[in-house]
Amino acid sequence: MSSPTKKAKELEDPGSGEGDAQDYIRNIEIQKTLEEIDGCQNQIDGLNEKASDEILEVEKKYNKLRKPYFQKRNDIIKRIPNFWVTAFVNNKEIAEILEEDEEDALRYLNKLEVEEFEDIKSGYRINFHFDKNPYFENEVLTKEFHLGSSGDPASQSTPICWKEGADLTKKAKTKAPLKGRKRPLKHRSFFDWFTDHGDPSSDEIAELIKDDMWPNPLQYYLAPDIDVENGIEGDGEECESEEEEEEEDGADDGDEGGEGGEGEEGDDSIVVVEDDVDEDDEEEEEAVNDEDDGVNEEDDLLVDDEVEREDGEEPE
Repeated sequence: MSSPTKKAKELEDPGSGEGDAQDYIRNIEIQKTLEEIDGCQNQIDGLNEKASDEILEVEKKYNKLRKPYFQKRNDIIKRIPNFWVTAFVNNKEIAEILEEDEEDALRYLNKLEVEEFEDIKSGYRINFHFDKNPYFENEVLTKEFHLGSSGDPASQSTPICWKEGADLTKKAKTKAPLKGRKRPLKHRSFFDWFTDHGDPSSDEIAELIKDDMWPNPLQYYLAPDIDVENGIEGDGEECESEEEEEEEDGADDGDEGGEGGEGEEGDDSIVVVEDDVDEDDEEEEEAVNDEDDGVNEEDDLLVDDEVEREDGEEPE
């Protein structure tokens, strides 16, 4: 966008004619309006910057308040075997880069913590605390994200002291990709992610751990149970719904049978009642027919008598 001063210089020459003069005046008015908008925008930007600084101060304050609770939570988590590896496996994105050997190594992970720097904008570190294990000598593995000397994001991690023949990064590189396994993330394996520092500005795994896993790991440890409670993985529910649909279809067929005729499985009581009704109707019809026959016979006799009398009379 050109500056207000430059814009004003472009409009100095009003040209000739009344129409050009009106256009020039209108452009001047628009220019003044744009300058007013620019002034308001500068004030808004200033408030936004001030709000960001205050939000950071509030975040620092609550980071200190949350810290003892995070520590208490970690102490409690240690009572549950394989808590962290279970949470990792139940996180779909992290599970996609976990090899079987790495999953076994993470069974020795007894504590996870995320530490933000005093200046939150400058970065954070993720600490993985391990019990003694057959894979490496380190008790703590740390991956750190910070602003480099150029001001761009950078990362570094603890060198892993692998035990002889147990380097999982080498094993991951020699393994062929598993068929049917999707890998939307760029890392081949978990420890490949840990040792990679190629593009720290878009580290999806680090962001998942920092912003999702660390604030509430319990949601991932309990993920299968929560899914079952919510009916997400309920095979039984699907069966029940199918049975309900079959029952509804059967009810509909029964209704159609009632309207159009008897169904395959009729109610005996209903059939008996219908038979009784039919028999009663037949008896009533027979009685009526008998009465009609009697009346007809009497009428025939009267007619015969009259005919005989007429035949018996001889003309004079």
